[in-house]
Amino acid sequence: MSDVLRRWFGLEGRTVLLTGGTGGIGTAMSRAFAGAGARLVFSGDDEATGSLLARALGDAGHEVLFHPCDVADRGTLDGLLEATCRRFGPPAILVCNAGIAGPHGTMGSAREAEWASLLRINLDHPLHLANRVAPLMAQERGGSIVLTASLAGLRGNKAVGLYGIAKAGLIQLARNLAVEWGPAGVRANALAPGLVETGWAGAILADAQARERRLSLTPLRRVGTPEEIAAAALFLAGPGAGFITGHCLVADGGTLISDGN
Repeated sequence: MSDVLRRWFGLEGRTVLLTGGTGGIGTAMSRAFAGAGARLVFSGDDEATGSLLARALGDAGHEVLFHPCDVADRGTLDGLLEATCRRFGPPAILVCNAGIAGPHGTMGSAREAEWASLLRINLDHPLHLANRVAPLMAQERGGSIVLTASLAGLRGNKAVGLYGIAKAGLIQLARNLAVEWGPAGVRANALAPGLVETGWAGAILADAQARERRLSLTPLRRVGTPEEIAAAALFLAGPGAGFITGHCLVADGGTLISDGN
């Protein structure tokens, strides 16, 4: 890595805490942050997958810890943060990527328990961790928080409306954190992916008509990759985005700005 790239995009010596680090986008993020030189702690609810990924990254010479975590439980989240601090010290970077799709269909058709679970996982877990981690970052005079939102949080959707509400909340959470903690040098941003090649998007990608319709509304005429989303998160987290805060970076191939023709 050249001196310029190392200065603006390297994360050597920085501790990164990543939730949801074992899924499609999450695995790409784990690899990206470890590859950038960070001391990485990542969580996931699949212990076997997480352990295998941690072993592979460790064998490649990276400093990595996998910590199983149920992000719906605040006590478990506290344990994740404590494990991070014990192993590598307080995180300089927090990436909240864990989330669920939640119920499909009209908003009124969802059960109360489904809505509550969606909020706990998609919105409360980032809020809780950010509130715990930001003061630690402030003590070090700086840090970066990245929240994985979604294109669904930026426009109406009749199929995953509740999911969109929770993701819109994440975008606002990033703004509020930016205002609250900016004077202490802590940045906060959201990242809104569009359609990406993951298991979550499998139903759309497997349906030829649905795929064609979606791509026709996307100027780049293709689906994104997990690695591209991970690269966007890496940028927001690192020094290259040092003057960016309270922003929502949309990585959707242009779907949001399409004219719909």
